[in-house]
Amino acid sequence: MKVGSKAPGFRLQDDTGAWVSLEDFRGRRVVLFFYPKASTPGCTVEACEFRDAMPRFAADGVALLGISPDPVRKQAKFKAAQGLTYPLLADVETTTCQAYGVWQQKLFWGRHYMGVIRSTFVIGADGRLEQEWRDVPHEGHAAYVSAWLRGEPLPQLPPAKGAKAKKAAAKSPSKTASKKATPAKPAAKKK
Repeated sequence: MKVGSKAPGFRLQDDTGAWVSLEDFRGRRVVLFFYPKASTPGCTVEACEFRDAMPRFAADGVALLGISPDPVRKQAKFKAAQGLTYPLLADVETTTCQAYGVWQQKLFWGRHYMGVIRSTFVIGADGRLEQEWRDVPHEGHAAYVSAWLRGEPLPQLPPAKGAKAKKAAAKSPSKTASKKATPAKPAAKKK
């Protein structure tokens, strides 16, 4: 999937049980963000930041949709608990996650498992992919997407804590190891 290509379609249930498809938004831009798991600390921060940015998205006529592999019931509970103002879609079978390439192998405490890599996609009114961000940090990303949509200066993002970030950190030398030891200054002589 490349920027400019047709975005994969989907038909999923939202947090109310209603069916939602990408086709429903034809003629509007859509911000589609994938998050690993409802009601977890990082996903809560991300979802609430998107909630807080919702007035800007709405003013620009942009639809906002969140997707995770959680069932409808869990999505509804998460939405209610956080006062989210946009639909959360349940991709229990992970077909949409796979179509967008965000269902990947992850590593946590030495254990490999399949899960969602936190990612966001902007889909144009014509159904084509305008932009994508993969393995993004949960904090600050909503403001970044909003600024990008408006052509504003982009805020600085904290580094992602995903697989790519861990690999990059492992390759770069630690800051403490790169500092040279400075010899102690000799004590000043008393007169």
